[in-house]
Amino acid sequence: MKNWIFLLIAIVSETIATSALKSSEGFSKVLPGIVVVAGYAVAFYFLSLTLKTIPVGIAYAIWSGVGIVLITMVGIIIYKQIPDLPGIIGILLIISGVIVINVFSKISAH
Repeated sequence: MKNWIFLLIAIVSETIATSALKSSEGFSKVLPGIVVVAGYAVAFYFLSLTLKTIPVGIAYAIWSGVGIVLITMVGIIIYKQIPDLPGIIGILLIISGVIVINVFSKISAH
């Protein structure tokens, strides 16, 4: 269970870092730039901890898939970047893929 919490921390910190990346305006703003570097450092550290027990393909699929969904939600809420229908369908497919991996994959560490 601890490793899934580590993966959640990695996902949330990656989402924060990516959000700050937009706000940093090409690293021309110092505070968002610091958040980017710190956020990605935390994300990769906790992702590396999850890889001790969760297979790399599974961990990365979940990390990137959930991260895509979360950053899309940030884009919608904060930056008013509304995805079109193909974008929404793609995000739903990503969510479906993460669910399939977690529910049906025998390689997934439960």
